[in-house]
Amino acid sequence: MGGGAGISVPGMFRVATDKTVFATPETQIGFHPDAGASYFLSHLPGHLGEYLALTGAHLNGAEMLVAGLATHFSVSARIGWIEERLGTLITDDPSVVETALDEYSDIVYPDTESALRRMDAIDRCFSEETVEEILCALETEAAGQNDEWYTNTIGKLKGASPLSLKVTLKSIREGRFQNLNQCLVREYRTTCHALSSKISGDFFEGVRSRLIDKDFSPKWDPPCLEQVSREAVNHYFSPLVEDWQDLELPVKQREAYV
Repeated sequence: MGGGAGISVPGMFRVATDKTVFATPETQIGFHPDAGASYFLSHLPGHLGEYLALTGAHLNGAEMLVAGLATHFSVSARIGWIEERLGTLITDDPSVVETALDEYSDIVYPDTESALRRMDAIDRCFSEETVEEILCALETEAAGQNDEWYTNTIGKLKGASPLSLKVTLKSIREGRFQNLNQCLVREYRTTCHALSSKISGDFFEGVRSRLIDKDFSPKWDPPCLEQVSREAVNHYFSPLVEDWQDLELPVKQREAYV
């Protein structure tokens, strides 16, 4: 989850199991998906990235494989065997590593209740230009239906920080046209602005409500989407000033991940 996914997903090989859970739930604590999330989420099929980033919805190992977040799937009981097999390899040839992983991999499919079986609805709703329009599209489609997926999705959006939702949507949309390095620099800016609390203290309020006091009743500022201005959102993407400095990656010392 969160930063853990940011460390793992850029890897060449990513093995998911029946115990794996993936999520980027940052909007629920007044933050934004960082650690490269705006890169890999924005490059998922259709508008799945917007859905996962805004709602914090969970994916299991099989769903990760189908979505492209994992390269292989194996039951957790085989992990020890996989580690032992990889430990015998003396090579830097990716194809040899891939062949070894293939020996222990399974073909899996998402279950009937998976959000991945809702890709048509996800693409219709989460392709809308603004968070307000996304929410409106979901509510329109949900009208007259007794569909738990719509209810849960709408509930997640309404429970998240309105400011974080708008910042996150802009981040995912920009990430679709940037490489990983550019996304990391931009996300760092957004993180520093969130920590400065000059526009809003939603991150601290979200942590207090969800993780410390656990009253699960955050007092977001602003309290609703309509009160989140374009200027406030853009501030989170502006260059750092005063005591903050933009992130400088050692790109000349390593091969850039694109």
